[in-house]
Amino acid sequence: MPHPLLDRLVDDLGWQVCDDPEALAAFADRPGEHMLLIPGDPAKNLETTDAAVVAPELAQAFQHRFDCALVQTPKDRPVREAVGVWQTPALVFFRDGRRIGAIPKIRDWDDYIARARLILDCAAMPAPARVH
Repeated sequence: MPHPLLDRLVDDLGWQVCDDPEALAAFADRPGEHMLLIPGDPAKNLETTDAAVVAPELAQAFQHRFDCALVQTPKDRPVREAVGVWQTPALVFFRDGRRIGAIPKIRDWDDYIARARLILDCAAMPAPARVH
């Protein structure tokens, strides 16, 4: 059953819905950085509603550096398989079609900021030159 806090992400904030691997690929393959919220089932996981509040705040903290999408329950299993994330809620980050990191479970705010910064900044660094 949908939850009003999750519905708000789509209805009020304009987040895209990615309920299958094809929709996920279309979202993640666009140029730039993207964040996908896999919230889990709000009826079974008390952290789901927390994630629905934290995720848009994180996007705002990063000055909307990335666009956002949501997987709606109960359709999340194929998407979780596609991105290799099992713990929910989870925030999964992509850049130009590549998964660059994930933050599973609910965390302290400072931990979210530090982890997201590490994922976004380290993944943006060029690969080191080969040493011969």
